[in-house]
Formats: sequence, structure tokens, C-alpha cells
Amino acid sequence: MKAAALVGPGRIELIERPNPGPLGNGQVLLEVKMVGICGSDIHYFETGRIGDAKVSYPFVLGHEFAAVVKEVGPGVDRPRPGDTVAVDPAISCRECDQCNAGRFHTCRRLRFLGCPGQAEGCLCQYVVMPSHCCFVVPDGLDIRDAVLTEPLSIAVYAIDRAGLKPGMDVATLGAGPIGLCCLQVARAIGAGRCLVTDLLDCRIEAAGAHGADWAGRPEGLSQAVSRLAPAGLDVVLEAAGQQAAIDQAIGILRPGGVLAVIGIPRTDRIYINIHTARRNEVDIVNIRRQNNCTQRAIDLIGDGKVEVGFMATHTFTLSQCQQAFELVAGYKDGVIKAMVRL
Repeated sequence: MKAAALVGPGRIELIERPNPGPLGNGQVLLEVKMVGICGSDIHYFETGRIGDAKVSYPFVLGHEFAAVVKEVGPGVDRPRPGDTVAVDPAISCRECDQCNAGRFHTCRRLRFLGCPGQAEGCLCQYVVMPSHCCFVVPDGLDIRDAVLTEPLSIAVYAIDRAGLKPGMDVATLGAGPIGLCCLQVARAIGAGRCLVTDLLDCRIEAAGAHGADWAGRPEGLSQAVSRLAPAGLDVVLEAAGQQAAIDQAIGILRPGGVLAVIGIPRTDRIYINIHTARRNEVDIVNIRRQNNCTQRAIDLIGDGKVEVGFMATHTFTLSQCQQAFELVAGYKDGVIKAMVRL
């Protein structure tokens, strides 16, 4: 089968890989239809690592995808051949202490697609997954929306962890796909004032057109908070992975507010203004992907409570992955989410 492999820093080539072998118990053979390029893919593309996860070349990236079921192994009742599925890319062991506690995303033996040392990704023609990772999508759901259930599930989980409730005021710092998904979910649950920042005009415009009460550059946020939520914000969702965003978040939260850190910093350490955070008893919550939120994300889209398709701004073929990654890495041409169609 054909696969797009990272063969060195900033270099992707089309290669041949063997087709998957016979299916084991509970496994499903998927024909990949579309893949979304994620910010974490760009980290690996540019630097070859995230933290202690380091790429050994060649390596196939990608974890956001939708597929059609080609074949099912023994013991699989659902999905069925021919079903279109959205896929949870986290393969948990279902046996360790974390899995037994319901924390499948922090499984001690987790294998995450496109993560070095765990599992190769989905930028290829076929992938084998456990059936419990495959979620049948409603008939007629756009394939782009099916792909975007993965970042949307992270937003659902982040907002759960942050304790955002109807009427609460919230800011999302960073209007990439995760940040825009957070905005959509916040609106869907009836949040109060929703503020969004980004450095790119195209993303600020997207946030303003899809639910933000205020969207602008970071330097305008403090004034916007003073006007719209003078007591401070209940929740800040940091989706930029930037020290400056974390610094700003601490300063605009009300006493007792919650900072949810979703973004992946490029550095191994970030710093907190502990004096302000301690004095205001700010809760800081780290978000590790998502847990059991894929079906909820599908339902939000299927029920028309959120809109995500507008994020899919660019589409490429598998042979164009080099161009696709360069586009996303360079924030070129108004890109929000680049898709690869197989």
C-alpha cells in the first residue's frame, strides 16, 4: 500500500508499505478516506519530537481520520463492512490500572497513531484498529466532519474538565482547529460571553463568524474582558501552547477560575505566575487528548449543535503531503485545517 512517510526533518515522501496482515480478534481493517493534519503532526514534521517522543525515520504520521470498513475480524459485531467510521486514534490495553479506572487516554500501554514509539499513523491506504475505536457516523455526514470529530472530542473533554457551565464566561486563547472547536462546544452548552484570541487575521475572522462575542489579537483581550466580563473570566482554555498565552490567562481569570492547558508548548517547561495564581486560587487543569468523548462529538455534529466543516480550508492528495505540511507549518494562505483525501 502507499503511505506518506516522514523521512527527515521537514521531508515527507510517498513510499510503499506492506498491506496489513490477517485480522486478529476484535480488529477491523479500515480503508482510509480522509486525514486531517494536526498541530502535533507539525511538531514532528519540523523538529522530529514532542518531549521525549522522538521520530525514527521513516515514520508515518497522522491520527485524525475517517475511513470505510473493509473487513472485520473474529468477534466483531459492529462496525460492519461498508460502514463509514470516525476513529479514536488511541489504542488502550483495557487491562491496566488506568483503563480499569476509566482513564483509557492515560493507559500505561497506550498506542496512539502517529506517535513515535507507539504506532505509525494513518497517512496510508489501510489501517487496522480495534473495533472499540471505530464509531459509525450517521448517513450523509460529510467526510470532513467525520475527520473533525477527533479535535472536537478534545474540545468536549477540555470543557468537561474545566467545569464550564451555562452562563459562565470563557476565553479561548488560540483559534486553530482545537480552539475553534472549543468555541463551538462552549456555545453549544450555553456559555455566557465567549472571547477568542489569535495572531492571524483569518482565524480571528473565523472565530467572529462562528460564535465569538469578541475575537481579536492578544493585546486587545484585557480591555475586552474589562468591558464584557469585568469581574474576570470563569474559564480560560489555552489552545496556543505559548508561554505568553498562559501568562495572560492567569491575569484575566476571576478568583477561583479555571485555566485549562490544551496547547502543546514547544519547550519542555512553562512557568506560572504563582503569586497571582495562588492568591486568586486559580485551578490549573492539564488536558491530555480526550477520553470517551468521540460519540458525543459525533452527536453534536449530527444534531446540528456545532459547525465544524468551515475549518477544512484546504484539501490535498496523498502525493501532495509535502505541500500540505509546508502550508500548515507556515500558516499560509489562510489555512485552518488541511485535509488529505485518499
